[in-house]
Amino acid sequence: MNPRRGAVAAALAALLLAAPAVAQAAPPSTAQERIAAATITWTLERASNPTADQQSAYTQITSAMNAAVNRYNNLTDLGKSITVRYDPSVPTADGNLNGTIRFGSNRSYMTERTALHEIAHTIGVGTSAGWSRLGGTGTWTGTQATALVRQFDGSSAKLSTGGGHFWPYGLNYENEFSSTAADRHVRIVDAMVRDGL
Repeated sequence: MNPRRGAVAAALAALLLAAPAVAQAAPPSTAQERIAAATITWTLERASNPTADQQSAYTQITSAMNAAVNRYNNLTDLGKSITVRYDPSVPTADGNLNGTIRFGSNRSYMTERTALHEIAHTIGVGTSAGWSRLGGTGTWTGTQATALVRQFDGSSAKLSTGGGHFWPYGLNYENEFSSTAADRHVRIVDAMVRDGL
């Protein structure tokens, strides 16, 4: 070894040993990992000078969407950017794969149950090619969501599909809503995505 290189290497080693310690970044905590994961976000299109009807609708829609998005984000790492509109011409509510949800004027549909259901449509339930491939026969054929519904309801349970919807846990009607059913709905949608929704 060249004596000059040896002296330089020794000097660098001495300098590194004498230098103040550099803190190593700790591995991210679960909360930090959560922040880095995909999330569902949403915005509400509002009229610049809303009428009393519009303002009332915005208040109810905001409450419903906040609850639904919080539930999805607490239970999954799904990501979607959603635009929500109040459109009185819509009879109930609808969701599109392009990330648009519209709520009609019927206040009985401005609920967390409806918001969860419509978010599922924006993710692909009833609206994607994966849905047609895996749910087009009347029974969901993906292994992840099938295993999950069997965990919930027993070894012979299945997810039925039709008309762009699934059941059980599709939250197709208000009387299906409970906190447990809502959590299971979100977890099944997440499993459907893993299946290829």
